[in-house]
Amino acid sequence: MSEPELGQAGVEMPAAVAGSAAAPAAIEAARPILPGESVEIAPDGTKRWRVGTLTYTTTALVVLFGWLLWGDFGWSMKERLVWPVLPMLLKRFGANDKFTSGLMVAIPAAIGILLGPVISYRSDRHRGRWGRRIPYLMITTPIAVIGMLGLAAGPRGGAWLHDLVFGHVATASGAAEDARVGLSVLLVLATCWTLFEFATVAANLLFSGLINDVVPVQVLGQFYGFFRALSLIAGMIFNRWLIGKAEQHYVLLFISIALLYGVGFTMMCLKVKEGEYPPPPPAPPSGGKPLRAFWKASVTYLRECFLLPHYLWVCIFVTLAQFAFIPVNTFTIYFAKSLNLSMQTYGNYIFWSYGISLILAWPLGYLADWFHPLRVGIVTMALYAAVTLWGGLYADTPRTFAIALILHVVLSGCFFTTTGSLQLRLFPKSHFAQFASAAGVLTAVCNVSLGMIVGWILDASGHVYRYTFALSCAVAVITLVSGAIVYRGFRALGGPNHYVAPLPSESGGIA
Repeated sequence: MSEPELGQAGVEMPAAVAGSAAAPAAIEAARPILPGESVEIAPDGTKRWRVGTLTYTTTALVVLFGWLLWGDFGWSMKERLVWPVLPMLLKRFGANDKFTSGLMVAIPAAIGILLGPVISYRSDRHRGRWGRRIPYLMITTPIAVIGMLGLAAGPRGGAWLHDLVFGHVATASGAAEDARVGLSVLLVLATCWTLFEFATVAANLLFSGLINDVVPVQVLGQFYGFFRALSLIAGMIFNRWLIGKAEQHYVLLFISIALLYGVGFTMMCLKVKEGEYPPPPPAPPSGGKPLRAFWKASVTYLRECFLLPHYLWVCIFVTLAQFAFIPVNTFTIYFAKSLNLSMQTYGNYIFWSYGISLILAWPLGYLADWFHPLRVGIVTMALYAAVTLWGGLYADTPRTFAIALILHVVLSGCFFTTTGSLQLRLFPKSHFAQFASAAGVLTAVCNVSLGMIVGWILDASGHVYRYTFALSCAVAVITLVSGAIVYRGFRALGGPNHYVAPLPSESGGIA
């Protein structure tokens, strides 16, 4: 096992920055990495972690965590800003619940269906100087920045589009003219949001793949605990000090967070280095015909991802779990406004919810490493189902809404913290992005269909936003059923201590 290289100042640099000399073939020889398998004690008594061709001392691991978490902080601030602020802008310019749900849920889902399989398949099989994830992340980062800057300029861009399209048309009555301006602004916002989500969907998949490739499996749960804690800190900053100003100063906020994300994510990509990988599987023969190559690659993707019952049920569980939180998350601000709560009061509720979640983040990550994220996640989802059942029945006053909201935020956060490493622990490392994108495709299909249904239900009910908790409860119960099926397959494949992620064979069976 080679020693980590030293930086110019004599500080040990992680192998994720400096590299290791282990043979790429060792990756497959060690597939899959099981708990305890890739931790070694050096002659001097120091602990060393190995993941693929990368090796780490404790100091090197801390440096790696630092760069990954720095990139995640910019990511988290981006997510915390866009999701609460965009619905405010949409509502201001006349968007109804169907439009908001379609734009914020269905559009990202459609992008995931079209983009996820392509980029994951190519990323898993890419071999280059900068690795297989970072080149793609470097491409998506400026696209996301441009999308955020476009959202900042959305109302002005809409006014310009209105003048361009309707400038030669006689001025309509006040209401009709306002509708024209609103439509123009919504079109610009929708376009910039689509560009932003194009980059976000791709980057989210690739970032998870990067973590899977460079973080040792023994500390994945703890890493996601820190990961979640940093995301919560970003959320606390936004909801305590910024959300009350977001409606008036959204332009400055979008520009500032765009720059923070662009700089932070780019620095992370430049500092974190991937290891070496074994050669990718041979591409299906296509006779030099691009369309035939695309078709054969698509068939391979579908066969490998969806013909293995165990992985299909994992994808279903992940999909349902993701959607269980969407009805409440998408319309929680509208719910607060319908109860005449100020945005500052709403922000305070979120602030204290994140504070509770922050205290729980690292212990939950440690718990996931100890008991396995699948088991802890199932228990957490059961608690969430009980809470949303109560919310669906009783959350109709400011006080009961506050209770239901805080419990929703804390328990959904607990689920994301404990299951952050779930897919990394269940999917094969060599095909991780591909299988993760398959889960993303199912999630996208679910979001496109069910997301629109949620909007229709709320419009038909006269905007009774308490129903969002009831809808989340129903999905959570179905999620528990799929989780039980996944757990049965997980036990059959070795369980918490001896699980072996089966590799897809060429025939679509298990290798």
